[in-house]
Amino acid sequence: MSPRLWRSEGERAAVWPGRAWPLGATWGEESTNFAVHAPRATTAWLCLLDDEGGETRHRLTEQTLGIWHGALPGVAPGTRYGYRLDGPWDPAAGLRFNPNKLLLDPFARAVSGSLTADPAIFDYTLGDPGTMSPLDSAPYVPVGVVVHDDFDWGGDQPLRRRWRDTVIYELHVKGMTALHDRVPEHLRGTYAGLATPAVVDYLKDLGVTAVELLPVHQFVPEPALAERGLTNYWGYNSLNYFSPHNGYAASGDRGQQVGEFKAMVKAFHDAGLEVILDVVYNHTAEAGALGPTLSFRGFDDSIYYRVGSDAAGGPAPETYWDVTGCGNTVDAAQPFALRLILDSLRYWVTEMHVDGFRFDLMSALTRVDRKVDMGSHLLTAIGQDPLLRHVKLIAEPWDASMDGYRVGEFPPPWVEWNDQYRDEIRDFWRNHSPGIRRVATRLAGSSDLYADDGRSPYNSINFITAHDGFTLRDLVTYEHKHNEANGEDNRDGTDNNRSWNHGVEGETDDRALVGVRRRQAANMMATLCLSNGVPMITAGDERGRTQRGNNNAYCQDNEISWIDWRPDDAWLDVYEVTKAALRLRREHPALRQRHWFEGRPTIRGGPKDLAWLHPTGREMEAEDWYDPDLRTIGMFVSGAPLRSPGPRGEQQVDASFMLWFNATWLPQRIELPENDWVQRGTVALSTDARLPVGTEVKAGDRLTLGRRTVVVLRES
Repeated sequence: MSPRLWRSEGERAAVWPGRAWPLGATWGEESTNFAVHAPRATTAWLCLLDDEGGETRHRLTEQTLGIWHGALPGVAPGTRYGYRLDGPWDPAAGLRFNPNKLLLDPFARAVSGSLTADPAIFDYTLGDPGTMSPLDSAPYVPVGVVVHDDFDWGGDQPLRRRWRDTVIYELHVKGMTALHDRVPEHLRGTYAGLATPAVVDYLKDLGVTAVELLPVHQFVPEPALAERGLTNYWGYNSLNYFSPHNGYAASGDRGQQVGEFKAMVKAFHDAGLEVILDVVYNHTAEAGALGPTLSFRGFDDSIYYRVGSDAAGGPAPETYWDVTGCGNTVDAAQPFALRLILDSLRYWVTEMHVDGFRFDLMSALTRVDRKVDMGSHLLTAIGQDPLLRHVKLIAEPWDASMDGYRVGEFPPPWVEWNDQYRDEIRDFWRNHSPGIRRVATRLAGSSDLYADDGRSPYNSINFITAHDGFTLRDLVTYEHKHNEANGEDNRDGTDNNRSWNHGVEGETDDRALVGVRRRQAANMMATLCLSNGVPMITAGDERGRTQRGNNNAYCQDNEISWIDWRPDDAWLDVYEVTKAALRLRREHPALRQRHWFEGRPTIRGGPKDLAWLHPTGREMEAEDWYDPDLRTIGMFVSGAPLRSPGPRGEQQVDASFMLWFNATWLPQRIELPENDWVQRGTVALSTDARLPVGTEVKAGDRLTLGRRTVVVLRES
């Protein structure tokens, strides 16, 4: 590594006083203002970096309310910069100032470079945590970039699609296009690649309405992963909350990533697709107290992280309090950490035009005095914010602790990932359900979780798979995880997969067995798309993506994780069922209702809005719900009329539906009940080859459902 150049004090440009707001680097035609929060530092240097490895240090002399600031003339957009701070070295008190460490601005709008695992990235001497490291970290760390972006949004406006009309598609920026033969090679794995017609048209044709991007905040891999030759592929290791990850930019990392990200959002919006970000505010890439010092920790440890206590009850950051499993927990009860999160959220909404956020391990951010509190600082602030309270807000309602599991508890306007839906629908289709009662509750919107406090069915984000765990194909192909490629002797990842290999572990050439697996995958996709609530599909599940049994592919930036777009191994029958189910959902408001079903008529003399049918054709009775052998159920949904009024208060009328779910391993005889409201219908969706779409039926008919099938009848 070549030595860093040092320009003398006499050669530096004069630093103007500047201003303490806004934080970060703000470019202007006359000068660029720099402002950074470090109230306990005694000295602060702004460091400008050139392309030859040179560094020019400018001492900031102005401090206002803990913010160091100054303005420099002649700083062009694209200039790279960082900070060095001096002050007390007392790690036990949260004071870790070390001028040998070049720090990334927490409010940088773009980041250049990557992290190299080296002893210099630690603020202490390895093996001796109490001794300050004399090594210069500058050659090994990413730095901030001065950004001036004049992107033309045209008439782009928030789509503000209602939750009940939303279908989410969770995808990875790189994994979506890395192997896509219809995306130009130089754009694969990038924001620009996602914006191509090959991707946008595919998503529109499938029928989803929103993309949920796995983390795109600037992130870095953990040093331990780098030592194993792996990386943090998923991106749940954030280093900066304002910068689009530079590794996903085709156009460069000197600020170009900002414009490229905006162009991607605009392309999605032009196609009617919302953009939701998976955000990781609960911890940072600096890990535990013995982790690297890259940004936050170097400015003031105690401002950002929840710390432990020593024997005397005093602060002891070396015993970080961790409920994320990642070494540290961001303390959203600290005023400046709270400001950082809120400013970041507003920035992504106002400047980047995103439509919402999914908060990773949200329970960790709700803690007050270490206890989960639904009146916490962050929840209260977002709920009162006139901008943020109107975007899509999704909580992952748990963290890594025993007391962090809070499914069904988050207040309006939050919706939640519903893992109880995931588990019970998986169990139903693998014949491990204790009965039909809880499955019916999930199909109808999980009223046990969301109805008692005035929320709606759409407060449940229904999913069967997510990025974390088996893919849908692997769910019907493997009973055990196969994570050997992760280098942890297959110890990582959950053992609670609720999967079923149907008799053979792994892939097989047995056509009959593959057919059963594909039908089971189609059954689960149809169930997901037609359940009340908001469906979330994991990218590639609709076409049979496999991770070869790896249920924790967070470190696999390769074909294990990427979507294979070749048609020869695609489960196109699953794709067609998914597309058909989403089309039914989109075209029929009866299948995506706002109000809870009440099990009674919406008008006098009409049918019940929801009725559950036994295979014999009668309504389910009390003892039926506790029959452990019952694995077939009919769900009648009335559209005549709907309980919800139309946009002008008009009564809405839709077709009525009968959905049959047969999870048994044998064919099941069913009887369509005689009734006064629906006399004829047709098969609108089917995973049963003996009852194809278009088959006509009438009240009183006796049908035989094939084993493990879904059949949807629509009134005609």
